[in-house]
Amino acid sequence: MDDRLPTGLWVMGHIRAADAQGVPMMVLRKGDPSRGTVLLKLNRLDGRFAVLAQARRDERLGWSRATGPEPVEESVADAYIARQLKHDPDLWVVEVEDRQGRHWFEGAVF
Repeated sequence: MDDRLPTGLWVMGHIRAADAQGVPMMVLRKGDPSRGTVLLKLNRLDGRFAVLAQARRDERLGWSRATGPEPVEESVADAYIARQLKHDPDLWVVEVEDRQGRHWFEGAVF
């Protein structure tokens, strides 16, 4: 049996925890509430963005740098997200506003 939390509950828990620390996070798109995959749109508040895609390595949650190793313009980040939504309509998209580019979710970035 899979003991993972439903995606909607997991995302909302992270948003509340970030809010308690003064980190703005917002759901830009709700996906499947129980099993949807998550994309994080990291807004560095200086015109630079990154998109992290939820991934698993050796059964451990992690994040891949979907838009590459360097920050990109918002239009590039949004175009990537739009392409992914065409392939997976169950995706969640969460924007994180953090000048240091931290994602605030558990799991390493690889």
